[in-house]
Amino acid sequence: KIMANYLVCIFFLFSQIFAVCAFATCGGYSGHLRVRVECLDKSQSNLSITVNFAYPFRLQEVHFKPTLCEGNRQETIFMVGDYSSSAQFFVTVAVVAFLYSLLATVVYIYYQNKYREGNRGPLVDFVVTVLFAFMWLVSSCAWAKALSDVKSATDPTKVLLLISACRRPANRCSASHYPVWSELNTSVAFGFVNFILWAGNIWFVFKETGWYKTGQRYPMRSASERRANGMSQRLCSQSSFDQSGDSFYQHPYRQASFDQSRESFGQQHYSQGSFNQSMGSLRLPQTSLGQPIIISQGDVTPKGPNPIIFVNDI
Repeated sequence: KIMANYLVCIFFLFSQIFAVCAFATCGGYSGHLRVRVECLDKSQSNLSITVNFAYPFRLQEVHFKPTLCEGNRQETIFMVGDYSSSAQFFVTVAVVAFLYSLLATVVYIYYQNKYREGNRGPLVDFVVTVLFAFMWLVSSCAWAKALSDVKSATDPTKVLLLISACRRPANRCSASHYPVWSELNTSVAFGFVNFILWAGNIWFVFKETGWYKTGQRYPMRSASERRANGMSQRLCSQSSFDQSGDSFYQHPYRQASFDQSRESFGQQHYSQGSFNQSMGSLRLPQTSLGQPIIISQGDVTPKGPNPIIFVNDI
């Protein structure tokens, strides 16, 4: 129990750290690229055209003004693409997960009794943990795809194709600076790390719910286990019967003693029945049945096939 509490506390600590790293690396990003245009007339060249972009990556709002290589004329060019939805979704999940982890840490440390009371706290925590694990997976995948599109849209070689002066063979255009993507790549990695953390915590939160405790109290058995258990019980019963039968046949003296005891018990029961019948005949109302004839066992010898009833003298 102490080990489980310790692991949950470690999870809350790491979830807060990685959530902060995820929305800080994505939401705080600012990058730029730089191109140069060398016109046939060197006086009209522009050797440092800088394009700045940042979170939330609404590139259609980013514009720059390169030269046309025609006097002092310039043109306004807007970049292509809007990737704000995926980026904002990713950052929102990170912020909400951080706030929930902070709140859950306070509740788990200072309000442990109320958390376990009524099984409502563990159930809510379990549902929220599953939801955040799913949201981290979806948001990380969406942001990874959006980041790939941002890299393609801000590639300096593709930006040069938007400049009219670069389409003329007489002019020379080149990229002088590429954006740095290490920070955004790290944000995607932090997103999947958060998914692994929340998915792994599902098991520890599930153990605190009543569903796990009910399953432990009444374990479910498969059909094969039930059949194996029944077969083992039948084999055990059969072996016990065989052992008892063998022991019975191995001790004939005990069997004979048992038969003699049973015969003596039958004789006693018969004598008791005769005595009860005699008492019942005494309780009858004034009825004369005649004098009973009692034949002693020593005075009678068997003659003929007729059955003879022996009555013991009482």
